[in-house]
Formats: sequence, C-alpha cells, structure tokens
Amino acid sequence: MSNNQKNLNEIKKFRLEKLKFLEKNNINPFPHNFNKDNDISDIRNDEKKYIDKSVSIAGRIISIRKMGKSSFLNIKDMSSKIQVYTNNNNLPENIYDIIVRKLDIGDNVGIKGKVFFTKTNELSINADEIQLLSKNLHPLPNMKEKDGELFFSFDDKEHRYRKRYLDLIINDDSKDVFIKRFNIINKIRNYLNDNKFIEVETPILQPLYGGANARPFTTYHNTLDQKLYLRIADELYLKRLIVGGFEKVYEISKNFRNEGMDKNHNPEFTMLEFYSAYSDVYDMMKLTEGMIKNLINDLNFEIEGIDFNKKFDIFNFFEILDKSSNSDVSKMDTNQIHKLMLKNNVKLDSSYGYAKSLDKAFSYFVEPKLINPTFIINYPKELSPLAKVERNSNGNIVERFELFINKMEIANSFSELNNPIDQKERFIEQKKLKDKGDDEAQVLDEDFIESLEVGMPPTGGVGIGIDRLVMILTNKKSIKDVILFPAMKNEHSNS
Repeated sequence: MSNNQKNLNEIKKFRLEKLKFLEKNNINPFPHNFNKDNDISDIRNDEKKYIDKSVSIAGRIISIRKMGKSSFLNIKDMSSKIQVYTNNNNLPENIYDIIVRKLDIGDNVGIKGKVFFTKTNELSINADEIQLLSKNLHPLPNMKEKDGELFFSFDDKEHRYRKRYLDLIINDDSKDVFIKRFNIINKIRNYLNDNKFIEVETPILQPLYGGANARPFTTYHNTLDQKLYLRIADELYLKRLIVGGFEKVYEISKNFRNEGMDKNHNPEFTMLEFYSAYSDVYDMMKLTEGMIKNLINDLNFEIEGIDFNKKFDIFNFFEILDKSSNSDVSKMDTNQIHKLMLKNNVKLDSSYGYAKSLDKAFSYFVEPKLINPTFIINYPKELSPLAKVERNSNGNIVERFELFINKMEIANSFSELNNPIDQKERFIEQKKLKDKGDDEAQVLDEDFIESLEVGMPPTGGVGIGIDRLVMILTNKKSIKDVILFPAMKNEHSNS
C-alpha cells in the first residue's frame, strides 16, 4: 500500500469517527433538506441591499480557519463563494463544540445569519445558525486559498475526466464550460423554434442503423427476440417525418458510433439535425451561418484567431483539394490517390476504396488549413449516398456542404435525395462496399425507400456536431473537456 493510500485511509477513518461523534450527539449528518433562500452571487452582486439583513445560504466548505471559540469558513455554492464567521457566543448552546469543531473542508453546510463587512472590509455572513447537510468522508484534492484564489493539485486531466464531480467542485473553469454549453444549446433551440421548426424525438434503439457512414454498437431485445442497434444518426427517421407532412423538424440527440477515440471523437456524442421541406443545401447554408453568428453575438463569444464577422468562405471540394495538394486529385483513381498519399508519408489501408481514399486525402491536405468558418461544397457522389446530384453537373457531383471551423468539421448538409429509385441504387452500391469489408458503409433500408416512394418534397437537411461547436466556442482542445462524462478506458484494464 502506498503512502498516499495510507494517508487517505487515515483521513477517512478520522472522519468516520467525527461522523459517529455527531450521531452520538443527536446531529443528523445527512438531513433531508434545508431552506436555502439566497444564492451567494445575489448577495455579492447587491451588497448594499443585503448588508445587515438576514440571509440563508448553503454550499460546500472550501477552506477553514479555526481560532479557539471562533472560525472563518469559506463557503462555495453553484454561483459564487463567501466568507462565514462563526462564534461560540452567536450560535445555539453547544453547537460550536459539537458541529463547528468537527467540520472539514468538503462538508456541505447550511448557514443563516446577517451580512456584514469585517474589519478588513471583506463581505461576510455572521452565522447565528449552522447545519451540517452532508459530512465529507472522502477528502477533496489538496486545495489551498491565497488572496481569494484557489490553488489545487488536481491537475491530472485524465483524473479530472474520471472524477468529474471533483473537477467541478474545484475547477470553476470546468463548470463555466458546461454552463456555456447549456446556453449554446438553449440558443440553438430558440433559434430553430423562432424559425418555425418543431422539436421531435426519434428512436435510439433501431432495427437498422443508417444516415451516416459509421460502425454501430449492437444490443439485443429479449422480448422482441431481435438484435437492435444504437443509432449512428437520426437522419432517416427525420426524413420520414418530412414525408409524413411535417415541414420543419429538428432533434438534439445522443448518437453512438463504434469508432476510434481522439481529441475530436467520442463514441457517444450530441448531434443537432434539422430538416426543412421545399429547401435545398443553399437555403441550409444561409440558415446555418445565421445560427452560428446569432450564437456568437447573443452570447458575446470572442474566439481568438477566428473571424466570425465576415461572410463565411465557400470553396469547391475538388478545387481546394487540387490546390492544397498541388495535384490533379480530381482526375485520379484509387491507386493514384494511394500513391499520392504515400508520397506524402501517409500509407492508406489497402482495403480503402475510392471514396475513403479521397476522404483521407481531403482530411490530410485541406482540413488543417480551414481556420475561419468555411463551407466546402460540391462533393463527389461516392462520398455522399444520401445527397441529390448537383443540378448543373454531369451526375458525379452532389449538392452537399460541410462547414469547417478551426480545422474541424462542424456541420454537414445535403439537398436531400428524394428519388426512391436513385436512393435504392446508392444503397445497393453501399452494400457492395460492405460486402468487400467496409464496415462503415451504409445498409439498405427498405422501409425508408418505401417512405420515399410515398413522396418526400424537396428538402434541405443539416447535421451539426454540438460537442465540437462547444469546443470552438469555449476554446477547448479536446472533446473530453466539453462532455461531462466522456468515455474512458477502464482504469484497471490490462488490455
């Protein structure tokens, strides 16, 4: 056993003894409720209103200074922190000796008392009532306070992801990220609602997965005696709703893809998808740009090195790929793309067909250069089995955009394919790729084809990665920083 573990066990043993002492003295260390009337930020933001007034706050102790019959506690709630002064003479009989002397950093307490300024002009609460709300038995990471700033040793990012509750207690920046995430999603929802979209819910468990090129997670339903899949996208269900007569729909959903993990990918992630009848990819481009600019302006985001004020750039897929690679990629076949990549010290898997090889070439040559918001349009048909052919092309280009910001794909959009015959042929081509070993190729969904046979009006659709958008707007480099509980390898796994 390490010295750290021994010390931890000793601290926990000591705190358990305090717990027994409290219970022996008829103090419930885990009461059912507390009448909290004030947020600490309200008091701090309007000091004149609260001076000499009684308040009732609750929060966690983040520092303690005990001085005989008096103690100073720093209490932190969701909104802010404040100093609390406790004195044996101000509290009910024996409460100081029974409760205050047994308090530890990490305890949750309820405080009632009057607001005042100390001799050093620090806003404080003079407690005339203190109630223990939960006893901390597992000590917090080492926290010290100096000049109003918290210093802590809890800076191991992997530990913070695994123990997010500790990260949120100690690290205000982490909490701020998730408050911003809430505001971002709320603004998106309001923007779509204001544009007459209706929010809907579609199945997470699906008999067939579809709507994206990805490998699914599988599960099994015992009652149905049927294999099911966690959705990789909600696209095909939302399009069914357009067929059914809804003209504008959206869903903010959890999607699941059984793929690799890196700073931009988590197997469980949040997507926004919205579809508008009688629209095309160009209508969706305007709507998407408007939504993001609305977010930036309304929430006062300033992202260093990225200009959101000007009109978003627009480039053709093959034109920017040819220019960035100094090659005629648009005229290359699969083998030639493999050779080009090898020449640039990138070896592609021999199983990669034309579409995957082209996608890898674009990721390598183009994506790292896309810092400011940029729409890439007019994709090759092979990369887009759900998009309508570009109206002025020879049939090899589709109406699609991807929006890139800060080297990441943020949004994907099509003029949605609504020809059931064409769609079935493309699914069959995808099936051929799957039969050749491409486990990310799409599957043939006969029910979806039947829905298109009923008739889907011209439709534009967009998918936006919420996690990546939050990364950009909060200046975070890893997707794990913007997901409260990201996927992590088992700490004790030997594999």
